Amino acid sequence: MDYSSRITDDFIQALKPDEVFVFGSNLAGFHGGGAARAAFNKFGAIWGQGVGIQGRSYAIPTMQGGVETIAPYVDEFIEYARNHPEKKFLVTEIGCGIAGFTPEEIAPLFAGAVNVGNISLPRRFWKVIES
Repeated sequence: MDYSSRITDDFIQALKPDEVFVFGSNLAGFHGGGAARAAFNKFGAIWGQGVGIQGRSYAIPTMQGGVETIAPYVDEFIEYARNHPEKKFLVTEIGCGIAGFTPEEIAPLFAGAVNVGNISLPRRFWKVIES
Protein backbone atom coordinates (compact mmCIF):
# COMPACT_ATOMS: atom_id res chain seq x y z
CA MET A 1 0.00 0.00 0.00
CA ASP A 2 1.26 3.50 -0.81
CA TYR A 3 1.17 5.84 2.19
CA SER A 4 3.24 8.61 0.60
CA SER A 5 0.31 11.04 0.66
CA ARG A 6 -0.16 10.37 4.40
CA ILE A 7 3.27 11.34 5.74
CA THR A 8 3.33 14.17 8.26
CA ASP A 9 5.88 16.91 7.57
CA ASP A 10 8.74 17.01 10.07
CA PHE A 11 8.10 20.67 10.90
CA ILE A 12 4.52 21.92 10.72
CA GLN A 13 4.40 25.71 10.68
CA ALA A 14 0.82 26.23 9.45
CA LEU A 15 -2.37 24.25 8.95
CA LYS A 16 -4.86 24.14 6.11
CA PRO A 17 -8.46 24.83 7.24
CA ASP A 18 -9.32 21.11 7.54
CA GLU A 19 -6.09 20.02 9.30
CA VAL A 20 -5.52 19.17 12.97
CA PHE A 21 -2.08 19.11 14.66
CA VAL A 22 -1.72 15.96 16.82
CA PHE A 23 0.92 16.25 19.54
CA GLY A 24 2.24 14.51 22.62
CA SER A 25 1.28 16.15 25.90
CA ASN A 26 1.24 15.52 29.62
CA LEU A 27 -1.94 14.83 31.57
CA ALA A 28 -1.74 18.20 33.33
CA GLY A 29 -1.77 20.03 29.99
CA PHE A 30 1.40 21.99 30.70
CA HIS A 31 2.35 22.64 27.06
CA GLY A 32 5.83 23.99 27.81
CA GLY A 33 8.08 22.35 25.23
CA GLY A 34 8.43 20.58 21.92
CA ALA A 35 5.36 20.00 19.77
CA ALA A 36 3.11 20.78 22.75
CA ARG A 37 4.55 24.29 22.89
CA ALA A 38 3.91 24.71 19.16
CA ALA A 39 0.35 23.45 19.64
CA PHE A 40 -0.18 26.01 22.41
CA ASN A 41 1.45 28.91 20.56
CA LYS A 42 0.04 28.27 17.07
CA PHE A 43 -2.82 25.77 17.01
CA GLY A 44 -5.13 26.46 19.92
CA ALA A 45 -3.99 23.95 22.54
CA ILE A 46 -5.47 24.89 25.92
CA TRP A 47 -3.19 25.25 28.94
CA GLY A 48 -4.37 22.75 31.55
CA GLN A 49 -6.01 20.35 29.07
CA GLY A 50 -3.81 17.32 28.43
CA VAL A 51 -6.13 15.11 26.39
CA GLY A 52 -8.19 15.40 23.24
CA ILE A 53 -9.29 18.04 20.79
CA GLN A 54 -8.53 21.66 21.56
CA GLY A 55 -8.57 24.39 18.98
CA ARG A 56 -6.92 23.04 15.84
CA SER A 57 -4.90 20.49 17.79
CA TYR A 58 -5.36 17.13 19.49
CA ALA A 59 -3.38 16.12 22.60
CA ILE A 60 -2.26 12.55 23.30
CA PRO A 61 -0.62 12.21 26.75
CA THR A 62 2.80 10.55 26.68
CA MET A 63 4.45 11.54 29.98
CA GLN A 64 2.55 9.42 32.53
CA GLY A 65 4.38 6.09 32.36
CA GLY A 66 5.28 3.37 29.88
CA VAL A 67 4.02 2.74 26.37
CA GLU A 68 1.09 0.73 27.75
CA THR A 69 -0.26 3.91 29.40
CA ILE A 70 -0.21 5.74 26.05
CA ALA A 71 -2.06 3.04 24.08
CA PRO A 72 -5.61 3.81 25.31
CA TYR A 73 -5.20 7.48 24.38
CA VAL A 74 -3.96 6.55 20.89
CA ASP A 75 -6.95 4.23 20.45
CA GLU A 76 -9.27 7.03 21.56
CA PHE A 77 -7.62 9.38 19.05
CA ILE A 78 -7.95 6.91 16.17
CA GLU A 79 -11.64 6.49 16.94
CA TYR A 80 -12.08 10.27 17.09
CA ALA A 81 -10.38 10.66 13.69
CA ARG A 82 -12.51 7.86 12.22
CA ASN A 83 -15.63 9.73 13.38
CA HIS A 84 -14.43 13.04 11.89
CA PRO A 85 -13.62 12.23 8.24
CA GLU A 86 -13.96 15.89 7.29
CA LYS A 87 -10.65 16.59 9.10
CA LYS A 88 -7.09 15.53 8.29
CA PHE A 89 -5.04 14.66 11.38
CA LEU A 90 -1.30 15.33 11.21
CA VAL A 91 0.35 13.17 13.86
CA THR A 92 3.76 14.35 15.07
CA GLU A 93 6.34 11.95 16.53
CA ILE A 94 4.45 11.88 19.82
CA GLY A 95 6.45 10.55 22.73
CA CYS A 96 9.75 10.65 20.82
CA GLY A 97 11.01 13.95 22.17
CA ILE A 98 10.79 15.02 25.80
CA ALA A 99 8.99 11.79 26.82
CA GLY A 100 12.02 9.77 25.65
CA PHE A 101 10.42 6.95 23.66
CA THR A 102 11.60 5.75 20.24
CA PRO A 103 9.57 5.42 17.04
CA GLU A 104 9.97 1.64 17.42
CA GLU A 105 8.12 1.84 20.73
CA ILE A 106 5.38 4.31 19.75
CA ALA A 107 4.64 3.57 16.08
CA PRO A 108 3.02 0.15 16.72
CA LEU A 109 0.36 1.92 18.78
CA PHE A 110 -0.78 3.53 15.52
CA ALA A 111 -1.24 0.27 13.58
CA GLY A 112 -4.99 0.85 13.82
CA ALA A 113 -4.56 4.11 11.88
CA VAL A 114 -3.36 2.35 8.73
CA ASN A 115 -6.91 2.04 7.35
CA VAL A 116 -8.08 5.45 8.56
CA GLY A 117 -7.40 7.61 5.51
CA ASN A 118 -7.56 10.97 7.26
CA ILE A 119 -4.64 10.20 9.60
CA SER A 120 -1.11 11.11 8.48
CA LEU A 121 1.84 9.70 10.41
CA PRO A 122 5.53 10.61 10.59
CA ARG A 123 7.76 8.86 8.04
CA ARG A 124 9.61 6.97 10.81
CA PHE A 125 6.28 5.65 12.19
CA TRP A 126 5.26 4.35 8.75
CA LYS A 127 8.65 2.58 8.38
CA VAL A 128 8.12 0.75 11.69
CA ILE A 129 4.50 -0.15 10.91
CA GLU A 130 5.38 -1.44 7.44
CA SER A 131 8.24 -3.64 8.68
